[in-house]
Amino acid sequence: MSLTITVEQVLPAARVADFYALYRAAFGPLLRAAAARHMLSAEEFAEEMADPRIIKHVAWSDGEPVALTTVTTDLDAVAWISPEFYAARYPQYAARKAIFYLGYTLIRPEYQNSGLYQRFNIRIGAQAKRADGILAMDVCGFNAARRLPEGVAAMARQFGGALTQVDTQSYYVVAPV
Repeated sequence: MSLTITVEQVLPAARVADFYALYRAAFGPLLRAAAARHMLSAEEFAEEMADPRIIKHVAWSDGEPVALTTVTTDLDAVAWISPEFYAARYPQYAARKAIFYLGYTLIRPEYQNSGLYQRFNIRIGAQAKRADGILAMDVCGFNAARRLPEGVAAMARQFGGALTQVDTQSYYVVAPV
């Protein structure tokens, strides 16, 4: 299995449907497993793929995309987070645009144990370290239970950092008893 990783600012419009299929396959389980909406519409996804502020790390095998991870240092590019939250807590990093926000990672099922997740994290972690920056991300309870943060924590230790939870969101229902 020969894999190549490229870094793209904008993905060609002709390839966005391929990536959206990968996105739907990767995030489909969250439709019923997470209270928050994690699935972007095709239009929202296409907008992110065309947004040069959101950097796309793409893994290719024989010319076909097999994985994608997104990262940005422009927190205004991420609709579901509060740039003000990060600026208030990490003003020195926010002022230098040195907060690297990991958006999402999509990996085709047959490549999920190939080490791509770690390779993406190491690449982006090294980039943040060179910029004297920090990494930020969100992880829903479903993925936290799948031990997803442990991979990020291992990468953080490699770069002399530590993973810290900075916020939580809980969803409640009031129902008849």
